[in-house]
Amino acid sequence: MNGPPYTPGHHLLKDRTAVITAAAGAGIGGATARRFLEEGARIAIGDAHARRLGETEKALAAEFGADRVTALPCDVTDEEQVRALFAHAEQAHGGLDIVVNNAGLGGTADLVDMTDDQWSRVLDVTLNGTFRCTRAALRSLRAAGRGGVVVNNASVVGWRAQTGQAHYAAAKAGVMALTRCAALEAAAFGVRVNAVAPSLAMHPHLVKVTSEELLAELTAREAFGRYAEPWEVANVIVFLASGYSSYMTGETVSVSSQRA
Repeated sequence: MNGPPYTPGHHLLKDRTAVITAAAGAGIGGATARRFLEEGARIAIGDAHARRLGETEKALAAEFGADRVTALPCDVTDEEQVRALFAHAEQAHGGLDIVVNNAGLGGTADLVDMTDDQWSRVLDVTLNGTFRCTRAALRSLRAAGRGGVVVNNASVVGWRAQTGQAHYAAAKAGVMALTRCAALEAAAFGVRVNAVAPSLAMHPHLVKVTSEELLAELTAREAFGRYAEPWEVANVIVFLASGYSSYMTGETVSVSSQRA
């Protein structure tokens, strides 16, 4: 089944500044960076892959203007790099309004065979990295005193059991719980914190870490008979980052067509 036509921008984020992690390449982060620019935002993007990040920055700057795009390599497992990314964003764009925590790491391993390193690596990138960036975001937004938005990338696996995904599911369930708790705290200074939970959005990294058999099985579960395009998830992130979701906080929005 063919997907829908690409949705044009409507200036929903005009003159807002956003930090987006894991934004290099063709995944949800890259799609979110493009969607934010199409909606009028300025962006500061980070990614652990410096070469891909540089290529992404160059391409987006050529299309949308160098004054609206800046980038700094950032491994979210490194607190110093997280702080540097946020400081870079504030210096480059004069402030901060939105943070999209997209960085995450998956993989497949049955729990009985999983090593401590496999477990810890997924948790450190996916959950601890989201914690580090959310903390940095709230510190910055509280100090600025003008409100703001944080959007975290969770997963339906945080709700639904799937074999071989104990580490990833635990991490994403943690992201959902972190989102709810952070939202209650951040409401005191006018900041909203929400999350998206995609089911199956196709991108090159997913293909590398998932077997063809599992991808076929997951696709068959979707009511539309296809996976989501990364930009379809990015559209929901735009909604949560925009004024159209002004009364929403602590929520996790499923971006899924999975059958009940």
